[in-house]
Amino acid sequence: MTTPRTVLLTGAAGGLGTLMRELLPPHGYRLRLFDQRPIEGEPDAVTAELADTEALRAAMRGVDAVVHLAGISLEAPFEKILRANVEGTYHLYEAAREAGVRRVVFASSNHAVGFTPRPADGSAAIPVGTPRRPDTYYGLSKGFGEDLASLYWDLHGIETVSIRIGSCYPEPTTVRMLSLWLSPGDCARLLHASLSAPGVGHTVVYGSSANTRLWWDLSSARSLGYAPRDDSEPYAARLLAAEGALEPGNPEHAHLGGAFCTDPPQWPH
Repeated sequence: MTTPRTVLLTGAAGGLGTLMRELLPPHGYRLRLFDQRPIEGEPDAVTAELADTEALRAAMRGVDAVVHLAGISLEAPFEKILRANVEGTYHLYEAAREAGVRRVVFASSNHAVGFTPRPADGSAAIPVGTPRRPDTYYGLSKGFGEDLASLYWDLHGIETVSIRIGSCYPEPTTVRMLSLWLSPGDCARLLHASLSAPGVGHTVVYGSSANTRLWWDLSSARSLGYAPRDDSEPYAARLLAAEGALEPGNPEHAHLGGAFCTDPPQWPH
């Protein structure tokens, strides 16, 4: 597969989408933007919900690939998650199939495996093949998206890289994020690798920077050509001084999903 040039970016008005609007074009992409909210300064952006299948089909015409960031990114009532993350992702894949788009990058989440115990210091990194253990309806919807991507590869030949994103912010804001942080620059590099790597079929990868305190295995992401450049460690001393170290007996610290694994889930992401 040659490097795709025109990419449909869904969720383009969100926090991650806003970062990628700036950082993906230098990798050689023209972006077509899609979001339910208007994007200031972008008159050609498509303003619609994923449930608007006609608008979605129109947005899909002529693109080479899709980066699918749209949806609810925190826990919500099941009915809302169902509409936005489950039905919305189905509508996206159907529009891609009808338009003949052959590559999707799907923003999955660490919360698809959120109840996986976090590794102790010095223990083996969590493999990408670890059984899914969603921590919320949100995490459950990301597992659905991964399975839908697998189905559309086997049934229709649409390739997908599903990225279990950790926490993508300009800098980590909690001690937990020291292990899961994905810098915006590394996120753009991972999306580029996922868009341009040949023969991915359906590949699941973890999405983070090369953090000293990394909890999971990045080998499947590196096999796509991803070469992370950033590390959260420069932020560690300040965050540890403010919060203290993670405590194994603390329910918010015991699992990969952090505070999402409490009842009710606690925020932030």
